[in-house]
Formats: sequence, structure tokens, C-alpha cells
Amino acid sequence: MTEAFPSRQSRIVAIDGPSGTGKSSVAREVARRLGAAYLDTGAMYRALTQTVLADGLDPADAEAVSRRARNLQIEIGTDPEIDHVEADGRDVTELIRSAEVTAAVSAVSAIPAVRRRLVEVQRDLAEGATMVVEGRDIGTVVFPAARLKIFLTAAPAARAARRAGQLGVVEPDEIAALTESLRARDEFDSNRAQSPLRPATDAVVIDSTELSREDVVEAILLAVTARTRSE
Repeated sequence: MTEAFPSRQSRIVAIDGPSGTGKSSVAREVARRLGAAYLDTGAMYRALTQTVLADGLDPADAEAVSRRARNLQIEIGTDPEIDHVEADGRDVTELIRSAEVTAAVSAVSAIPAVRRRLVEVQRDLAEGATMVVEGRDIGTVVFPAARLKIFLTAAPAARAARRAGQLGVVEPDEIAALTESLRARDEFDSNRAQSPLRPATDAVVIDSTELSREDVVEAILLAVTARTRSE
């Protein structure tokens, strides 16, 4: 397959955005189409959060969580076809998607020392690779010189409906609670002092509210092509 980017240029496609915008499935498919590696940085924060909870630590105890982050060995697959995450040799691929981890991950990921530690790991994983990287601060903090930066957004109702479908939630009161949970996490992530959730100034913003996954994938691939041709 032809390389997405010429040599000696950044080989990173950064995809950021809040929960429920479809960025994980989109990022995986974009990586497949480009023949690139894939990195879900959110899974790394979730792996740490799951470990913190399993160890009986308070997610709000910044010192204890930072210390655990320094000692934790995270192994994460970069093959877009395979979802695999390990923490200190434990397979936590399924565990990191639990409701308990989801409720605590924002507090853990807001700790400055945690972000510094995991950003180092993320940069090491991407060194020399052609990679699609998704998260919440990829284009602004982790890879500010990425060749292409995408920020996915969607209307709150659409995001809640997508997440409800993923979780099998059908009751109106549960969907309402899910909507509020997404709103609260958005507010927390957007207003945290360290690496707030926001689009990079040069990001291509894509509203996926009325778009299918394939529509979004095609839009990103077109942006890759346009960026490559302009250089």
C-alpha cells in the first residue's frame, strides 16, 4: 500500500473528541484503510484507572495515583484489528470498559503527573510509526505537530443514543442518566487545568451527528489526501 505521508514528514493522524462521537470505530477503520498502526490513548488511562480501583486506591488521591502510574507497565496493541490491553501482565481489555472505570477515569486522567507519564509512553509507542492516534488531547498536547488533526463532535442527543446502543440501554430514564453522565464528563474534561478537551487551532472539525461511520471515515481519508497533496 502507498504510504499516507511522504518520508521525513509527520506520520500521525490525530483524532480527538468527546465520548459518543464514534472516534474509536472511525480511527480503527481509518488506520485499516491507510495500512497504519492504531493507538487508543483513552484505553491507557482506563488501564491505570482499573488498576487504581483494583488496588483499593482513591482515584482522587493524586499522590497515590501518580505513584501507581510511575510503576505501572501498560502493554497496548497497535493493530487496528485486535483490541488488547495489559496492565502489569494482567489482561484488562474487557475490565477497562466497566461502569466503575468509566465513572472514575476523568478524575484519574486529570492528574498532571499521570498525563505527563502516559504522554511519554504514547510518544514512545508512536516513534517512527505511521499511526492513527485517538484521544482527547492528541492534536493539542501529545502530537501538536501531527500532519493532520481531526476533532470529531456530535449533538449530545446523538452521542447519548450511540452510547446507549453500545451498552444495550433502552429505558428512557437510563438514557437520560447516560446523557447527563456524558454532559458531566464533557464539562470536567473541557475545564480541567491539564490538557483540556478542545480542538487544536488547525484541526479539521467534523460534526458526525448526521453522518454514518463510513461518511466520517471517507471525510478523514479525503482530508489525508488533501493535506498530502498540499505539501
